[in-house]
Amino acid sequence: MEFSFARMTLADIDEVLAIEKVSFGTPWSRQAFVGELTENPLSVYVVGRVGERIVCYGGVWLFLGEAHITNIAVHPDYRGQGYGEALCRTLIQEAALVDIDKVTLEVRVSNITAQNLYLKLGFYSAGRRPGYYTDTNEDAVIMWKDSTAGTAAVPWGADKQVCGK
Repeated sequence: MEFSFARMTLADIDEVLAIEKVSFGTPWSRQAFVGELTENPLSVYVVGRVGERIVCYGGVWLFLGEAHITNIAVHPDYRGQGYGEALCRTLIQEAALVDIDKVTLEVRVSNITAQNLYLKLGFYSAGRRPGYYTDTNEDAVIMWKDSTAGTAAVPWGADKQVCGK
């Protein structure tokens, strides 16, 4: 089946919320996603589809010469198949398209799988945010990537990206 990325729309929120709820202890609300899509001019959110089904999504804020990846989630049935990496590369490409090289994110200290993915993509650990995750009071690892070079995704089409999956 074809795997493609597209900009998230309001029509995608129900499927995104379903993934959010099975992925996080404190999921974002519908209103949080609506606000990101309709009120935040600095945000870019994408969804990844296998056929017509949304299997992953992520967001990035592009501001002041930096990109901040706000959230990334892959449906549990699709984890470990490369969708998360493709999603990360797509968000990094969004930064590169507006000449932003520096990318940051936070990840749970316990999420070694995600940390290893980010390391593979050229991120490095730059510190911690104590108690960052309010559901468990878990620390976040702050990670940075100093250059978007070498992590480009397949170039976006008019409104859609197709990855070789």
